[in-house]
Amino acid sequence: MRLTSLLVLVLLCCFACQQNQTDLPVSNPNLSLADYANPLMGTDSKYSLSNGNTYPAIATPWGMNFWTPITSKMGDGWTYNYDDNKIRGIKQTHQPSPWINDYAAFSLMPVTGDLKFKEDERASWFSHKAETVKPYHYKVYLADYDVNMQLAPTERAAHFEFTFPEKDSSYVVLDAFNKGSMVKIIPEERKIIGYCRNNRGGVPENFHNYFVVQFDKDFEVTHTWTDNWQLQKNTLSSEGDHVGSIIGFKTKKGEKVTAKVASSFISLEQAQLNLDREIGNDTFETTKDKAKSLWNTEFNRIKVTDNNTDNIKTFYSCLYRLLLFPRKFYEIDKDDNVVHYSPYNGKVLPGYMFTDNGFWDTFRAVYPFFNMMYPELNAQIMEGLANTYKESGWLPEWASPGHRDCMVGSNSAPIIVDAFLKGNVNEKDVQTLFGAVLKNANIEADRPASSVGREGLTYYNKLGYVPYNVGINENAARTLEYAYADFTIAKMAEKLGKTDLANRFYDQSLNYKNLFDPSTNLMRGKNEDGTFQSPFNPLKWGDAFTEGNSLHYTWSVFHDVQGLIDLMQGEDQFVKQLDHVFDMPPDFDDSYYGGTIHEIREMQIVNMGNYAHGNQPIQHMIYLYNYAKASYKAQEKVRDVLTKLYSATPDGYCGDEDNGQTSAWYVFSAMGFYPVTPGVDQYVIGSPLFDQVELHLENGNTFKISSKNNSKDHFYIDTMELNGKDYQNTFINYDDIQNGGEIIFKMSATPNTNLGTKAENKPYSLSTENTKK
Repeated sequence: MRLTSLLVLVLLCCFACQQNQTDLPVSNPNLSLADYANPLMGTDSKYSLSNGNTYPAIATPWGMNFWTPITSKMGDGWTYNYDDNKIRGIKQTHQPSPWINDYAAFSLMPVTGDLKFKEDERASWFSHKAETVKPYHYKVYLADYDVNMQLAPTERAAHFEFTFPEKDSSYVVLDAFNKGSMVKIIPEERKIIGYCRNNRGGVPENFHNYFVVQFDKDFEVTHTWTDNWQLQKNTLSSEGDHVGSIIGFKTKKGEKVTAKVASSFISLEQAQLNLDREIGNDTFETTKDKAKSLWNTEFNRIKVTDNNTDNIKTFYSCLYRLLLFPRKFYEIDKDDNVVHYSPYNGKVLPGYMFTDNGFWDTFRAVYPFFNMMYPELNAQIMEGLANTYKESGWLPEWASPGHRDCMVGSNSAPIIVDAFLKGNVNEKDVQTLFGAVLKNANIEADRPASSVGREGLTYYNKLGYVPYNVGINENAARTLEYAYADFTIAKMAEKLGKTDLANRFYDQSLNYKNLFDPSTNLMRGKNEDGTFQSPFNPLKWGDAFTEGNSLHYTWSVFHDVQGLIDLMQGEDQFVKQLDHVFDMPPDFDDSYYGGTIHEIREMQIVNMGNYAHGNQPIQHMIYLYNYAKASYKAQEKVRDVLTKLYSATPDGYCGDEDNGQTSAWYVFSAMGFYPVTPGVDQYVIGSPLFDQVELHLENGNTFKISSKNNSKDHFYIDTMELNGKDYQNTFINYDDIQNGGEIIFKMSATPNTNLGTKAENKPYSLSTENTKK
C-alpha cells in the first residue's frame, strides 16, 4: 500500500510539473515562437467539409515557392489529407486554395530496393508519429523504404536531406508533372535541370517553371520516363506532356544525401542564380536555421504573454497562415535588380509582382493587417498591383498567377485605398492605381474574366444596383460590394482633392439602400423594373448572394452601419436582427446549388444558429453590436468564436482558411479589435483573449494591449484606459496604435452595458459623418 501511495504521489507530482511547464507564459526571450505554429492546422479537410482546406506549407514568409508533402494524386487540389496513410513525395507548390488548385509543381521522392517511380507505386506508408512539421522544416519517415526525408525552405529554393539505409539500389525520383515538362540529367555536375508547365489557367503561352537540382553524391544510375509512365533506362533527358527523372546510387546505413533545389519563372540561368544566392554552400542545418530565424523575426513583432499555451499555439498558427500570401512572384537578377516574369503578358519586366490571392476574402482583414504591421511590404504589393494594371489593363481580383475567373466584387479598391490613406503607396504608383480603380468603376467592356472589373456595371451605374432578372448571378452581393468599393474610391478622390469625383462616389456608395426591403429588414434582390425578387426566402444560399444568404449579406454595409441602423428603424431593431441570426436554428435552402455545399454544412454543425463564420461575408458581423450601444454582446460572441471555432489542430478551422483571411480574423480579434471598415482609420473593439500583447511596429514604436482580470469567464470589458486616461470609445484609432502606447482593458464576468453608449463612442459611419458636416 505504501509503495502504491508513493507511486501515485510521484505521478501526481510529475503531472503537476508538466502542467506548470505547459502553462509558462510566453515571456522567455530564448523561446522560439516558430515552434508554436502548427502547419497541420486545417489539414483534416475534404471536399464536403472544410476544417481549413489547408496543406502544410513549408516556406518562408511570402515565399515564391512553398513545399508540401503530397498524399493525393497529381492534380488533386486536396494535396495533403491528414487522415491519409501514404506519401507520394514532396512537391514544390504554389496552390492558394484547393478550389483554385496548383501550378508550376514538381516533386522529389526517395525509394530503395526495386525501382518504383509511378505515383501510386512509389507511395510509402508513413505516420504522424514519425513526422515533424514546422513552418521552417518538414521531416518524415518513409516506412516502405526505411528512409528519412526532410527539407528546409528559402524564398525561391529548398534544401532536401535523405537518410538512406544500406542498399545497393537507392534512388531519388523527380516527377516534373503533366501538361508539359522536361528533364535533363547532368551526371558530371551531379545535377538535374528542367521545367514544368502545369497550371489551371491564368498563364501566358510561354509559361515555364525552370528548376535546378544539385546533389552531393555521384550518380550510378540515370533513367528518365516519358508520357504514360514509359521508363527510358540509361537516358539523360526527356521532354513531353509528363516526364521525370531517376538518379540512383549505392548507400551505406545512415548515409545522408542532400539535394539543393531552386526554380525560376524566368530562365534556367535565373534558377541557378537563385540557388547560388539563397543556399550556396550552406549545410542543411544552416538552411533550416535561417528559415527558422525568418519566422521568429516575424513572430516576434507580436509578442503574446498568457498562461494558456493552447491559445498561444492557435495564435501563432494563424499568424503563420496570415504571413504566407500573397506570394512573392518576383526575383532578383544578376545585377541585383527586382524583376518578374509577368503572368499577364509573358514578358520579363522590372519591379515587384505578387500573386495567389483572392481579394473577395483578403480585403477584409489581411491587407488591413499589413497596413498596420507591414507598411513597407504593402507598398511593394501596391507597386505589384500597379504593374498588373500596366501589363494586363486591369486590376486583379483573383490572381493565380494571372487573372482567374472566381468570386465577385470590386475589392481591389478597398485594398488600394486603405493602403493609400495610411501612407503605404509609393508616390509614383498613386495616379496609376487611382486610374485603375476608376476604370473598374467606369468600364465594363473587354474584361479578361467576369471576376475582373465589375460584372453588371452598366446596370449598376444606370439603376444603382445590379438587377436580379437580367442573367447576372449573385447580383445583390455584387451591388453591396460595389457600393462599398465606391465609398473607398470617394475617400481616395477626396484626399487627392478631386471633389467632384468624391461626391459622385459618395453618392453611389449609398446604393446599398436600393436593395433594402423594409418589410423584412433584409437585403433582397431587385428586378430591373424596380420590384423585389419574388418569392423571397432569406435562408436561400447563393442566387442573389455569394456563398451566403440574405441573413449574411444584409450586414455588408461596412462603410455606413448607422445608415443600415436607420433603415431598420433604430438600434433596438438592429440588435434584435443581429440576435436573430445567432438565436435561430441553422436552417437553410440549398436549392440554388442543387445540394448542400460545404460552406452551408460548416454553418450548420457549429451550433451558432445561422452565423456562418466559416465563410467571409459575415465575419465582421459580430462587431456591429458596437454601432448600436450593445458592445457587450460583441464581446461575448467574439470570445465564443475565438475559443470554440479555432484551435491549433488538424480540424482547427470552421471553414476555408482562404489566403490568411480567417486567420487574420483570429489574430486581430485575439488582440482585441478588428478592421470592420478598411478605408477608415479605426479598429472596432471586441474582447481581448490574452493577458498582454506587444506590437513591435515597423516605425520603431511599441503598442501594448493589456487585459487585467482576464479569464475564460471574464470576457466582458468593464473599463478601458488608453495611455493612462479613461477610454469610452468602442474603437481604437490607427494613429493611436502607430504612435505607440498602451490600452488597458479591465475584464469582468458581468457586462458593463453603459460602456461606449454615447453617440461619439460609436465607430465610423458615413451617415454620421455627413450629419457632422
